Amino acid sequence: MSAPEVLLEGVVFGESPRWHDGQLWFSDWGAGQVITLDADGRHEVVVTVPSFPMCIDFLPDGRLLVVDSARRRLLRREPDGTLVQHADLSTVSRKPWNDIVVDDRGNAYVNTIGFDFPGGEFAPGSIVLVTPEGDVTHVADDLAFPNGMAISRDGGTLIVAESYANRLTAYDIGSHGDLGNRRVWAETPDDHPDGICMDAEGAAWYADVANQHCVRVREGGEVLATVDLDRGAFACVLSRGDDPRLFVVGQTWGGPESQQPSGRVVVFPAPAPGAGKP
Repeated sequence: MSAPEVLLEGVVFGESPRWHDGQLWFSDWGAGQVITLDADGRHEVVVTVPSFPMCIDFLPDGRLLVVDSARRRLLRREPDGTLVQHADLSTVSRKPWNDIVVDDRGNAYVNTIGFDFPGGEFAPGSIVLVTPEGDVTHVADDLAFPNGMAISRDGGTLIVAESYANRLTAYDIGSHGDLGNRRVWAETPDDHPDGICMDAEGAAWYADVANQHCVRVREGGEVLATVDLDRGAFACVLSRGDDPRLFVVGQTWGGPESQQPSGRVVVFPAPAPGAGKP
């Protein structure tokens, strides 16, 4: 595929891109900001939350949810811009919370990697379900560094990237938001998948930091396309509608304490638009 177009530079630590209301939203973990970015590169800081990690997604009514990992809670941005607590995650785990994806019913799935990173001794991670009312229920465990998550177009399948297991793992989503029928969706033998997204043809894109690329795979593991970056690819998301594009946030990995702004947002043409969640 063609070389990427650079939309924004000077990001400290970009992550969690989301396509919402016709523009890109993403988190700059290093700066503690949620930023919107349009096709011309104009950007605006819409929320400041001093947390690392700090992943985002949206409720069906458009309100923003923010994972405040530092305080083990899920925040909700109200229409007037104020932030309120949506759910208390500390009762489930005191370890770092990571990615989030929200389904059409307003159920939010949030995962924790299960250990302090970097430097901590490995322990398996888990996923919780947060209802629209803010109730928290444990729904999956024994995951090897759960990272990006996505929900299929029909709303029936949740896919999670297990970075330390080199695979994408799938669950059926039950009528009450529960997860079952765990299975391998795709092996990624030489890659450690990070952020992921789904497209309208049922394929998944995953970002890989060490190998500095994003890969499009079909269920079963067939590789359909690869795009290369000149730095670590942390997460990706697709636009919707005509002229689909793949947005990737990447930077040179220097650990959580690195404050050197090597991050950038780039965009590639894509074979199919985004579908499902995020």
